[in-house]
Amino acid sequence: MPRSSRSARTASRTTGTTRRTARRLPAAVLAAATALVAGVAAPAYAADPAPAAAAPTVEGTAAFHPDRDFAGSTVAAHEGRAAGAPVLSLAATQTPGLDVASYQGNVGWSSVAANGAKFAYVKATEGTGYTNPYFAQQYNGSYNAGLIRGAYHFALPNSSSGATQANYFVNHGGGWSADGKTLPPALDIEYNPYGATCYGLSQSAMVNWIRDFSNTVHTRTGRYPTIYTTTNWWTQCTGNYAGFAATNPLWIARYASTTGTLPNGWSYQTFWQHADSGTLPGDQDYFNGAPDRLRALALG
Repeated sequence: MPRSSRSARTASRTTGTTRRTARRLPAAVLAAATALVAGVAAPAYAADPAPAAAAPTVEGTAAFHPDRDFAGSTVAAHEGRAAGAPVLSLAATQTPGLDVASYQGNVGWSSVAANGAKFAYVKATEGTGYTNPYFAQQYNGSYNAGLIRGAYHFALPNSSSGATQANYFVNHGGGWSADGKTLPPALDIEYNPYGATCYGLSQSAMVNWIRDFSNTVHTRTGRYPTIYTTTNWWTQCTGNYAGFAATNPLWIARYASTTGTLPNGWSYQTFWQHADSGTLPGDQDYFNGAPDRLRALALG
């Protein structure tokens, strides 16, 4: 299915979700969700004296749609895309890759490799109630085709603690080994597909949740996770916190000809999701360096 169709379906479903949840969400959360659908900036929760907590996502119910959630599934609707914008030349060599989730189903990895991809990130889990049913085909298949691959987790910060979700992730595919072909596990932290942009958390609470997740992954695997996000979301929901830049690689999402301003603390991105469709299945990514540096990252 074309990604443009998926974007349209996602937008319509988001509108429907806002209507269905109107009777049970707190007023502050409903206002934020409604503002997002209308294209208006949501309230800054950190400025509120007592941020209203968003209702936890009920995993396993009809409203839970993890097969529609993936790295970047909320980005174009909130930040747009520069259709057809060529990627400008960057100082470092850019190594092409992709990221996939259950939406892509079984991927033809030999063709992906033939088209020049050198790495892949694969969605493994969401919250504590979902594992990608295509994970084995995508994760092992990319490895067997010669790509360096890694797993990522789609975060639901208002559903359970960072440590709880990190453990679920590591237990269901989010591990790491020093084989030179496994990327650091990754945390996908972006606009809430179920309602309030920042999941009802204050900026300090969001930073603590990410820290909890990051430290748990590090304890379990020996690697700090790559953080996937956008500058706009990071600024709004963490207060543009700089404290992860020293330990966590940045995977920035921006569908334009440049990465633009990066979140505070990071002087460069390690990965850049520069388009949500293209030659490769799923989203189009660059590693900010030559293939030998990609292997070095994998080795740790």
